[in-house]
Amino acid sequence: MAEPRLVIHLKAVRTAAGLTQQELADRARLSRKTVNTVENGVFTPSVLVALTLARALEVPLDALFTLED
Repeated sequence: MAEPRLVIHLKAVRTAAGLTQQELADRARLSRKTVNTVENGVFTPSVLVALTLARALEVPLDALFTLED
């Protein structure tokens, strides 16, 4: 049986908020490259980065993630 994997929904949440990657990066005080790499699955954020992004988007942390089988 395959292990569940963590799926990040940052792009969907960001676009629903009407923000560009740069606007989110500015709000979160992160680089646009960090936002981009998280959105594209290149980088799995630490808990601190994920919390920072969730706060900048004004959503609970669990709005950014789901587990898929």
